[in-house]
Amino acid sequence: MSVLNLATANRIIEGAFEHAEKLQLKPLTVAVLDAGGHVIALQRQDGSSIARAQIAIGKAAGALALGVSSRKIAEMAVERPTFINALAPLAPAGIIPAAGGVVVVGAEGRTAGAVGVTGDLSDNDESCALAGLAAVRLAAL
Repeated sequence: MSVLNLATANRIIEGAFEHAEKLQLKPLTVAVLDAGGHVIALQRQDGSSIARAQIAIGKAAGALALGVSSRKIAEMAVERPTFINALAPLAPAGIIPAAGGVVVVGAEGRTAGAVGVTGDLSDNDESCALAGLAAVRLAAL
């Protein structure tokens, strides 16, 4: 059975939203993808702006595509902008170079999927993604 199923994905989102509420953040959108980059669950809080679903998916998909967090992708974009820009046509779900996308590690350290969060400052988005994973006792790469 997969580490990331619908019930687990929804609990990750719930944990992310609970953390956002504690921090009194702006409305968030959270996407949980499986290891193949397919959306398992996506939820947006009331008031979350219209492009947030694509951004959340792009943060998670980019993290999966490169095997690093979207925070690291942002650092790579500064160091090697041509490389990151060249990936755009190769990534149908997008690659968003801003913190908030994390790779989920399952059993034996294998990639199980990714979580992408957007809506507030990128550091806060990432904090919520990590809180969501902590709620189900999973870790990020």
